[in-house]
Amino acid sequence: MLSKVYSFALIGIEAYLVEVEVDLTKGLPGITIVGLPDSSIKESKERLRSALKNSGFSPSLHKIVINLAPADLKKEGSHFDLAMAIGILVAEEIIPRQTVERKAFLGELSLDGSIKGVKGILPSVMLAKEIKLDEVIIPAENLREGALVKGVKVRAFSHLREVFNYITAGEGGIEAEGIDVGVDQPLYDVDFSEVVGQELAKRAMEISAAGNHNLLIIGPPGAGKTMLAQRLPTILPPMSEKEILETTKIYSVAGLLTADRPLINFRPFRNPHFSVSEVGLIGGGNPPRPGEVSLAHNGVLFMDEFPEFRRDVIEVLRQPLEDGYVVITRANATVTYPAKFLLVCAMNPCRCGYLGHPTRACQCSPQEIKKYKSKLSGPILDRIDLHVEVPPVEISELLAEKKASGITSSEIRERVLTAKERQRRRQGDKTNAELKPREIKKVCRLDHGVETFLESSAKKLSLSARALHKVLKVARTIADLEGRESIAKEHILEALQYRVLERKLYEI
Repeated sequence: MLSKVYSFALIGIEAYLVEVEVDLTKGLPGITIVGLPDSSIKESKERLRSALKNSGFSPSLHKIVINLAPADLKKEGSHFDLAMAIGILVAEEIIPRQTVERKAFLGELSLDGSIKGVKGILPSVMLAKEIKLDEVIIPAENLREGALVKGVKVRAFSHLREVFNYITAGEGGIEAEGIDVGVDQPLYDVDFSEVVGQELAKRAMEISAAGNHNLLIIGPPGAGKTMLAQRLPTILPPMSEKEILETTKIYSVAGLLTADRPLINFRPFRNPHFSVSEVGLIGGGNPPRPGEVSLAHNGVLFMDEFPEFRRDVIEVLRQPLEDGYVVITRANATVTYPAKFLLVCAMNPCRCGYLGHPTRACQCSPQEIKKYKSKLSGPILDRIDLHVEVPPVEISELLAEKKASGITSSEIRERVLTAKERQRRRQGDKTNAELKPREIKKVCRLDHGVETFLESSAKKLSLSARALHKVLKVARTIADLEGRESIAKEHILEALQYRVLERKLYEI
């Protein structure tokens, strides 16, 4: 007898419907799986035999052929186990065929028949809703993740026998209950009020958050670079429902969701070590999986000790910074991962960290300084909107808490939200940093006489066309923070000061 049930394949962060066809034929008992399966699926033959036997089902006396259709779609992962087991039981006429029509099954089987959690539940259930499947059967470990999608029936089980009892008798399992995605803004245990001094850097952080501008912080060890970066998420707007689901899908296919944390409702803050590989940063591997740039989607990617990263690793940031996504091409498929993040880089002025320090002498030779700075190419610096220097904080200022600015993250966030709302009314969901060249002229309107000043300044600073556009977009954000409709000269001046440091990077 021939049977057919449904499951899902994952490519990138998207799920695709897979028909699991099972046919019983004459021949020596055994299981053959076709349809472009990977090694983990081929190995499932032994898991299926043991799981079915230990769940109380007699071993099949037929040759079993399992086809995963469409055949041209690469199938990866152990989550097909449950669908194949149910398909075998239907083909053996142990389960009536009509009871599994329009149902999809996801789950890895242990040898004792228990169902283990798998990745990719969220995109799979979202597709099930889209194509109007009747029900999705998932592992109990993934219950809360499956419950995120409203409008589709989801039921979770912990053992193959429980699934059989539910299909044949309507008993058992846990029906998923909807989780409200519109959650409150997470509470942070850090705050900008804890940062002493560094007013210019705080201002740059505010501009960065308001316009989604990438930021480079340069300063000696102990100046507060990491401390500042860690507090950036505290002034970012809360995530929208769309952003929450988008980010959670990435973490789902990466296998980083847990039963206790099925939802990413806070802006990610990723801080990869400078030894990270190109694949670790950008994504890839076999099978492909998201890298740090995609795990930072809708959040912050902090790259501390920026010049210590390998040159080739730094250069692969060009595409995601420009396009907001990553394309990974393999022999059998092309995978696209979202990668729209706020890049924050921190670096010392030289390898020892004390070039230009007011009290400590630099130990680096001119050649060492040049080699250290050469890791940062012009194209990469062009893609970073704000360059800010953080000087060492005076000991007396650190000890005198009353001299701290006292500006809290919530106060800064209110200004950021106001500026974001001005952008939303003017240009929809697109931030100032995302404006295309053709949109800049329309959105970045200059006061009378400012264009001449900007032109002369750009020539003096030898700004590229991209850098000039960055200056205009940063100035637009500064004007939004001040509630101005057009860009004034002082906005251009402030935006230009965040590009002056770029020239100093090449001075010795």
